[in-house]
Amino acid sequence: MRAIWKGAVSFGLVSIAVRLYSATEEKDIRFHQVHREDGGRIRYKRTCSICGEEVTYDDIAKGYDIGGGEMVILSDEDFADLPLTTSHAIDVLEFVPAEQVDPILYNKAYFLEPEGAATKPYVLLRDALTDSDRVAIVKVALRQREQLATLRVREGVLLLNTMLWPDEVRTADFGFLDDDIQVRPPELAMASSLIDSMAGDFRPDEYSDNYRAALQEVIDAKVEGREIVQPEEVEEAPAAAVDLMAALRASVDRARAARGEAPAEGAKEPTPISAAKSAKKAAEPAKKAPAKKTAKKTAEKKATPAKKTAAKKTAEKKTPAKKTPRKTA
Repeated sequence: MRAIWKGAVSFGLVSIAVRLYSATEEKDIRFHQVHREDGGRIRYKRTCSICGEEVTYDDIAKGYDIGGGEMVILSDEDFADLPLTTSHAIDVLEFVPAEQVDPILYNKAYFLEPEGAATKPYVLLRDALTDSDRVAIVKVALRQREQLATLRVREGVLLLNTMLWPDEVRTADFGFLDDDIQVRPPELAMASSLIDSMAGDFRPDEYSDNYRAALQEVIDAKVEGREIVQPEEVEEAPAAAVDLMAALRASVDRARAARGEAPAEGAKEPTPISAAKSAKKAAEPAKKAPAKKTAKKTAEKKATPAKKTAAKKTAEKKTPAKKTPRKTA
C-alpha cells in the first residue's frame, strides 16, 4: 500500500506521527469508451464554451455558479488563504460511545500506521480506546477540505472513518409515514418467526459478487477465443403477496427447509400462533366432565316411558271384565 497522507494525531499534549492509507478499494470491472469499428479509444477535449478554444490544465480554474449566468472564479491562492488549521494534524475533539454514532454518517475508511518513534503512543491510544469502548471524534483536512471523522480500533489498527456533516444527510420524507397502517398481531408473530428461522452470524467472506464473476468469465472467454458460457438463470423477484400470512408462512417453511429443519412429512412445526391454539385446545377436555350427567339424564328420560307402559298393562290385567246383560224376548 502507498501512503496518501502524512500528519499527526493530536491527543491532548501527545502527538502521534502517522501515515494514512486507503482501507478499501473498489473491485468493479471498468470499461473504456472505444470506437466500435476499430476499438480506438474515445478522447475528450477540454474546450471553452465561449471562445471554443482547447484549454490546458494550467489555464483551468475553479468556478462557483451564483446563478443568472454569473460565475465566481477562485484561484489556488484563494484556497491557500483558507483557515485550515488541521492541514497536517488529526485533532481529537472528544471521546463518545461507539453506539451513539449513526452508521449513515460514515463515508470512507483509512488505516493509520505509526511513523518512527510514535509506535508506543500509538499503541497507548489504541489500547485506551479498546478498554473504554469509545471512539474518538476528530477533525482532519484531506484534499483541501476539512472533514469530521472518527478514530476506532479494527484488528489492532487505528481506523479513521471520515464522516458526512449532519446537514449532508437527507431527511426521509415519505407519504406512508403519515398513514395509519395497522399490523395485526398474528402477522407480526409470523414475521418474527420468519426472522428467527433466518437468523445467523454475519460472515462477510461467505458472500460474493456473482455479477462481477460472471462478467469476468465473459471477458476471459473473449480473450481466450473460446465459447462464452451463459451464466445461470437469475431467480426473478417474487410478485407482491396478496395473502400476507400465506406468504409469510411459506417463507418460514422455505427458510427452515434450506437449513435442513423442515418438519416431518404431513406435519407442520408449531409457530407462535399455532402453539397458542394448541395450548387452548389442551385446556378444553377439563370442561367436558358435565357431559356424563347429561347423558345419565337422557337415559333416565328414555327409560321412564317404558316403566309407565308396563304398569298400565299390569293394571289392565287385574281389572275384571264387565258382563254384558242378555236380551230377553
